[in-house]
Amino acid sequence: MVTNKPNGILYVGVTSDIARRAWEHRSGAIDGFSKRYGLKQLVFAERHEDIRFAIQREKTIKHWSRAWKVRLVVATNPDWSDLYDSL
Repeated sequence: MVTNKPNGILYVGVTSDIARRAWEHRSGAIDGFSKRYGLKQLVFAERHEDIRFAIQREKTIKHWSRAWKVRLVVATNPDWSDLYDSL
């Protein structure tokens, strides 16, 4: 999950290469929602061994209310720290 600031706009996505995808968000290399809103800060990530589970989890989270998504971030990253350097 990426954002533009603590409690800011949230973007949920799935990838097989989190470091590459996080870099794309940070650099604005790909046009779209995250570039339009300046979503560069990685605040939440989950690793799944099977891409099918990752895709299902992404779809599930995308249907959650904003409050649930915020709670998920706060539960694992209460300071909304950028996790990019820890990849």
